[in-house]
Amino acid sequence: MTPTERRSSLSLAFIYALRMLGLFLVLPVFALEAQKYPGGDNPALVGLAMGVYGLTQGLLQLVFGMASDRLGRKRVIVFGLLIFAAGSFLAGAAGSLVELILGRMLQGAGAISAVVTALLADQTRDAVRTKAMALVGASIGLMFALSLVAAPVLTALMGLSGLFVLTGVLALTGVAVVIWAVPAEPARHVNVVRGKLSDVLRDVPTLRLNFGVFVLHAVLLAMWVAVPAMLVDAGLPKAHHWWVYLPAVFASFIVMGLTLFPLERRGYLRAVFLGAVALIGLVQVGLALAASAPGIAVLSALLFAFFCGSNILEASQPSIASRAAPAHARGAALGFYNTLQSLGFFAGGVVGGLLVKSVGPAGLFAACAAAMGLWLAVAWPMKPIEAPHRKAA
Repeated sequence: MTPTERRSSLSLAFIYALRMLGLFLVLPVFALEAQKYPGGDNPALVGLAMGVYGLTQGLLQLVFGMASDRLGRKRVIVFGLLIFAAGSFLAGAAGSLVELILGRMLQGAGAISAVVTALLADQTRDAVRTKAMALVGASIGLMFALSLVAAPVLTALMGLSGLFVLTGVLALTGVAVVIWAVPAEPARHVNVVRGKLSDVLRDVPTLRLNFGVFVLHAVLLAMWVAVPAMLVDAGLPKAHHWWVYLPAVFASFIVMGLTLFPLERRGYLRAVFLGAVALIGLVQVGLALAASAPGIAVLSALLFAFFCGSNILEASQPSIASRAAPAHARGAALGFYNTLQSLGFFAGGVVGGLLVKSVGPAGLFAACAAAMGLWLAVAWPMKPIEAPHRKAA
């Protein structure tokens, strides 16, 4: 990478990490802490409060992405972070579950994921883009692992409202990073032709990726409806779940570094991509078989394999999507991509809960395996992805 590419990649990954940490910090404790609010005895409202973030996020990703094609990426990112911060402070001040839902809705309205990805794609060459996107993907896994360890401790110190205030402060820190650390964006965004959704909807390779990102994140959230209970059933208390999560996440980063980047340089990105999809599908089969009598060793191995596959996909999918998108509509294309990513989170939480209630964990994982199999079939016709030139790296 050039110095500018390194600066852009690190600063934008940092912004993404701050935002995802704010999102993930509340997830391990939200369901229990929300019961302390007036209205918290209603499970449907608690579920809505958890999932409504993903809904508003999904509805506005495309709007923000298209706006960034016209108005500039950095300006839209700052605006979105300010909205996210306002929603965080509103949630922190909430005195009832309804007010908490409103705060979560406003948090989700700061939908900048697509714009951050588009700006990173603008400022990196094809030869190093997967490596740059990997920093963003790694930040998601790292913040998830960190939240599992930190959330119970921070909640004991400051409560759920304090976590939301901390989230708002992190968002404002992100604004400072955008203004002073992120390199200036290309001048071609001035008076550029507005990206059209029709340009994106006619592109079959992009549609395959959009379907895939929806399935991946639906499966990701649906899994965690049942996995924590399986760990408890296997004899691992809730406070010690990070003993499994943290090593699995960090070891999977090493596997990603040893497989994804070398194989991409050799022209095998398609094979790695499809292999990761198949691996997550097999993990779901393993979890379905283990649901009746879970063991720590088996669950640890399955979660390690899952993180290997998901980290590879988190790193490679945005890179492939940014290459496939028309240059003048990159914000719109990645906006649609991130819309389906957010809606996948929302759908995974809602459908996952219903499946666990109706058919149990084994049925949930069987449905996830079927979804991954369908994704593999949809993605299989994708063309080989050209390897980046060695000299460009």
